[in-house]
Amino acid sequence: MSSHTEYDHFVDGEFVASTSTERIDVVYPYDGEVWASVPDGTASDVDRAVATAREAFETWRETSPSERRETLYAVADALDDHAEELGTLETRQNGKLLREMEGQAQGLGEWFRYYGSLAETDRGDTVPVENKDGQLFNYVTHEPYGVVGAITPWNSPLMLTTWKLAPALAAGNTFVHKPSEQTPVSALRFAEILRDETPLPDGVYNVVTGAGETGAVLTNHDGINKLAFTGSTATGRKVGEAAGRALNPVSLELGGKSPTVIFPSADLDNAINGVVKGIFAATGQTCLAGSRVLVHEDVRDEFVERFTERAQSVELGDPMDRDTQMGPVAFRDQWEKVRHYIDLGAEEGAEIAFGGDQPDDLPGDCFIQPTVLVDVENHMQVAREEIFGPVASIITVEDEADAIETANDTDFGLAAGVWTEDMRQAHRVAGAIDAGTVWVNEYRTISLRSPFGGFKDSGLGRENGAEALNEYRQSKSVWIDLSGEVDDPFTMG
Repeated sequence: MSSHTEYDHFVDGEFVASTSTERIDVVYPYDGEVWASVPDGTASDVDRAVATAREAFETWRETSPSERRETLYAVADALDDHAEELGTLETRQNGKLLREMEGQAQGLGEWFRYYGSLAETDRGDTVPVENKDGQLFNYVTHEPYGVVGAITPWNSPLMLTTWKLAPALAAGNTFVHKPSEQTPVSALRFAEILRDETPLPDGVYNVVTGAGETGAVLTNHDGINKLAFTGSTATGRKVGEAAGRALNPVSLELGGKSPTVIFPSADLDNAINGVVKGIFAATGQTCLAGSRVLVHEDVRDEFVERFTERAQSVELGDPMDRDTQMGPVAFRDQWEKVRHYIDLGAEEGAEIAFGGDQPDDLPGDCFIQPTVLVDVENHMQVAREEIFGPVASIITVEDEADAIETANDTDFGLAAGVWTEDMRQAHRVAGAIDAGTVWVNEYRTISLRSPFGGFKDSGLGRENGAEALNEYRQSKSVWIDLSGEVDDPFTMG
């Protein structure tokens, strides 16, 4: 790879120049190196991609289930072959640990295999209707929506693309993808691999790069039939508004302020590992980050002391180094946001037990220490607003009822963690917390077979599992008369 590579959009199986000369730099967060650039797409660029996807849809929707399965299996094989390369691209874009991004890349193929198998084994339904004394036959089929417009974030670019693309293709849709302007290169390379090494027809997957305005054009485009978005709740509301105006279905995987509850019976060694996994892994840049740590007063002091010591021992450094435990924040504006919230927490009365500073022995300007805020009250902004960085807010709770009330006292409902060795308590609390995912004595683990999504302001719809396939198709009910006679035309029966 050259020191600075210029990429173009990917439409109809080819790299194509933008109608604009404006470009966006791609930066390695570790040291600030500008190593690539992409077009800042225009409305004309989006028009071209949507028109291409519309034309490709007419053919792709007619492919047989076995053809779709074989194509998705081929996609999986190609991704397996390029996992190391794609993982490296991901790290160069967002600064997350290479060992994590490679791990994500190595797993992408399984999503395509899973949805390929669902495409082949899916069946319609017959419905035992009683109209006309049972002389009507009713069956239900599933059909694709058409052209999917998808916008993905910078924190896990290809994984969150795959969560949308695999079920969308399995259902028979085509795809126009606008990746984050911070992390566009892996999507373009992904598209190139699909063209060169799989039988996926040209035009089924298209990539248009650009900043927020490009995404706005895509979400408001009248040629889009379904929208899929992962990102902030504020932007998600705009995508949802666009979908509402067009009466398009929409999937929204949005922000979180997820609670992690530590009860007295918890194995504290295990719990501390889990909380570190939930908030300091990935530099805290995950929608499901366990950023509110609700600790029972009986174990509060011991937990805070040990957790703070653990935060101090986290190894910051080059994300390409496999010994590094935490890399930089993905870009400087995000660093400024994280720093702002740390200062705000202190102003509101929280104490910085550790962290909050930029180390002076690391390059670039995007590193920040893992940060522990104690004496946080749930009404503070640091406890109510998504920070998207390595900042843990420690909140003391009195008992189980207080823990549940505090956990649910939030606009979000994406995920939660419960740490207890009392399994009756585990089931009670997991059932009472308003969140789309609840882990007990574990955190930040997912499966392609299990649905993922949020309650409340954390989004609409589900990704992963069989549920995700239904996000990309619509039902058709077909009625056939068996009697040969039409009822009274002035009644409905």
